[in-house]
Amino acid sequence: MTSPQSRSRSRRVPSHIAVRVAHAVLGGLVAMGWLVLPLARAGADAPVTRARDAGVAARPETIAQDGTTTGDLVPPLIAVGAAGAVAAYGYGRRRRRAATRTTPGGDSDPTPLHELDRRARRLLVETDDCVLVGTEELALAADRSAGDAIEPYLYDLRHAEAALAAAFRLRQRLDEAEAAGVDPAEDESGRRADLEEIIARCRDAGERLDAAAPGFDQIRALERNAVAALESAEARFREVAARIRGAEATLAALHERYAPAASLPVAGDAEQAKDRLLFTTSHLNQARQYADRGDGAKAAAHLRAAEGALGQAADLADGVERLAAELDSAAAGLPAAITAAEAARNAAQALPPDARAGLVGRLGHVDVVLSAVRHETAAGPHDPLDALRRVTEAAAGLAGAGAGDVPDGHGEALLPARSALAGAACFIATHRGAVGSEARTRLAEARRLLGPGSAPLSEVLRADGLAREARRLAERDVRAYGNPSGGRGGAGAGGAVLGGILLSDGEGGPMSYGGPRTRGRRGAFFT
Repeated sequence: MTSPQSRSRSRRVPSHIAVRVAHAVLGGLVAMGWLVLPLARAGADAPVTRARDAGVAARPETIAQDGTTTGDLVPPLIAVGAAGAVAAYGYGRRRRRAATRTTPGGDSDPTPLHELDRRARRLLVETDDCVLVGTEELALAADRSAGDAIEPYLYDLRHAEAALAAAFRLRQRLDEAEAAGVDPAEDESGRRADLEEIIARCRDAGERLDAAAPGFDQIRALERNAVAALESAEARFREVAARIRGAEATLAALHERYAPAASLPVAGDAEQAKDRLLFTTSHLNQARQYADRGDGAKAAAHLRAAEGALGQAADLADGVERLAAELDSAAAGLPAAITAAEAARNAAQALPPDARAGLVGRLGHVDVVLSAVRHETAAGPHDPLDALRRVTEAAAGLAGAGAGDVPDGHGEALLPARSALAGAACFIATHRGAVGSEARTRLAEARRLLGPGSAPLSEVLRADGLAREARRLAERDVRAYGNPSGGRGGAGAGGAVLGGILLSDGEGGPMSYGGPRTRGRRGAFFT
């Protein structure tokens, strides 16, 4: 099955070939005419030639043996040479187009669907990394520059984010169709069109950021202002180090107050934050050394790496504090959620028998969940976020999914969903060197569903599930990736590679504001 555009393109191919053949034949006839013309003129002008022999002294270098002048042969020879050059160029161009064609209707097969899928996944990851780093870089620039100066680059970043969000939406749709058991071969042209659009949108986002990168570098001016930027980074280093010590204390308190499962999402975050600080220390020192030598380019490269690690250390520490606040809020809101679920159950039980008949199974499920949650809370340390999630889902199942809207910032269902979303986003951002497109796609869809404004309860619950799936998939990717080598990146470089601060060999990078081409230009900065 082919798209209308592909079919129309295939119909045009024979007409294009016919036009090219007609042009070639016409050119050949003209060239042959020009070649024959001097011979015809030589026969017609024989008396004139004899007159020249008798009375005119002609120059021998301009007369050919058959009486044709060399000048008469120049135009046809030029025509033949030009026709040959045009034919060679056209042939080479057709060969190149045939070799690179990815759409049906050409002289060669289209790009295989599995190759398009692989390319789309790779570009989603690359573009997402560029958007994440661009956001981090803009935050740093905003601290040191006027708002008007960074406004154009914020606009470019928003454009890239929108293109990336659309690409992730298409990817999610493809994944949902596959999960539903739809055979890709049944709608190959539709799947191909979606994959090509994903690729196009990712390239658009990357090119937009690449085009803006040189101007943004002038705004940040790390090469010229390395000393001032170093002082700012060193001050922030001391602040983040204090926050990590606070996060360790908070984590210890969580272990005492709640069940181990409650703090499991941030169990290793404090240690990872300290590892990022170790990397930061190493590269701040190297940046200082290069700045003292007057090598602004290398000072800026090491400073970018240090800033990236410092930002991730801060995010990891903040994640611990955020989860602690969410657990406290869930513990405070759980009694009200239980009361609301009980009221919904009682209202359902008061329905007429014929209306209540279809709710028997759901009523039983609500009773089981409420009984289990009451037992857990009475027994001692528990996971209030998980308890709140189960009570909310049971009540929603009783009322019917999508029965009402959950106002922005309110509702028991929003707290677990937003907690799951924030936790997954932090994990993926700080482990992006290992996380693939599948986890990022689920995260993007959860973020879309929990966007600003009111959301139907069904979408809130679905976003919660997608965010938790994104976290599970990301953790799977990290386990498969293993412990990365730091190469010559120094202390903590393995964590920096895992966090996407450096490229996979521990020697290339760091990333900065820009697209994939900007990333490539800034490789191998340790050499």
